[in-house]
Amino acid sequence: MSVPDSSSATRILPPHPNLRHLKDQARDILKAGGAKTLSEAQFQTAQVYGFASWTKLKAYVDSLTLIGELKSAIDTEDFPLVKRLMTRHPDLHRAPMGYGNDGPLTWVAECRVPRRAPTEVRLEMARWMLENGSEVHQGGDGPLMRAALVDHRLPMMELLVRYGADVNALWHGRYPIIFAPCETLAPEALRWLLAHGANLTPPSQHGSPVAMLIGTYSRNPLGKHACLEVMVEAGFALPDTPAMALHRGSPDLLQKHLDRDRQILNNQFTGEEIYPQELGLKADECLTATPIEGSTLLHLAMEYDDRTIARWLLERGADPNAHARVDSEGFGGHTPMFHAVVSLGDRSDAKARLLLAHGAEPNARATFRKQLQDMGDSEKERMTVFHNATPIAYARQYQEQGWVCEPALTAIAAAGGSV
Repeated sequence: MSVPDSSSATRILPPHPNLRHLKDQARDILKAGGAKTLSEAQFQTAQVYGFASWTKLKAYVDSLTLIGELKSAIDTEDFPLVKRLMTRHPDLHRAPMGYGNDGPLTWVAECRVPRRAPTEVRLEMARWMLENGSEVHQGGDGPLMRAALVDHRLPMMELLVRYGADVNALWHGRYPIIFAPCETLAPEALRWLLAHGANLTPPSQHGSPVAMLIGTYSRNPLGKHACLEVMVEAGFALPDTPAMALHRGSPDLLQKHLDRDRQILNNQFTGEEIYPQELGLKADECLTATPIEGSTLLHLAMEYDDRTIARWLLERGADPNAHARVDSEGFGGHTPMFHAVVSLGDRSDAKARLLLAHGAEPNARATFRKQLQDMGDSEKERMTVFHNATPIAYARQYQEQGWVCEPALTAIAAAGGSV
């Protein structure tokens, strides 16, 4: 399949290039006297976009039309059309499609559209592709990586491994397949990979599977608890700390720590205590909506949407108005309520109402800062400082308004909270 040479291009094709518009550009060059013939003008147009000839530019644009048709056929599970297109155009087996542009097989395996467990038609589609030109290892076992993100895709995982997919592959050369269910907190997919020989400690620049489990952006307490127990069942030794007991969602383990030291309820834990370094965790690489450095267990329960553990802590005397530690530069001091108004997961008022019911101050104030990656530029990070902010003021100034829990703000305002 022809692709542009970006090093020689002076313009970039739009995501959905139109051949008629490209022909019009060539005619404009001809009318302006920039070329003696239409063929010469088309050649110049092709070169502008990094193609060696008009024929190759046209073939590329035509292929995109075919790719769109193929993607639509996959999404609607029109298996006869998929076979017809890929039989007539074998290059479509390597077409840029799906996450990471890994190809049609990866898109089929992901079962994203429609988002459901793989049907018999979809499984047969994947089987046919594998037997007629699709590469199971495309992108570094991209099909298996994407299938392993969700528990209900186990039949697709089984099919791919039967056709040679490697459970210990590195997707795009850097991301171990076992990280996929750890990122999305999918315990059955994780259990399946381990049962089929996945390495618990794969080589990676991104830490360990447990580090991914605890540091991920995903917010599903039951999924995280189950994944950590899968790790324990597989022989992985987790640290015996109060924070790990919380990550595991275990009141029994928390009670043992509480029996030894009542102060743990309102201890201000360091990032290293919350994210054990021996697991390959770095506090500044773990994804949180609100800072957790120097916070209490209740702050953590709020951040990770674990209302069951939060309620358990409150019933045993955790302070709903506990302040996070203030650092040497004067930043910190926020209460658990700040974690209730901005969330990577829960967008309800449940956490705010729980805290309010136990006496949380709706107008607690703190000066702290939060750094977020710029979604428009993966190389940039934005630091925002919140000066003497209440929970409502914090939410209104937050960098990503899509993470703000509007029902929580309504509940806090009804309890007397303000900006």
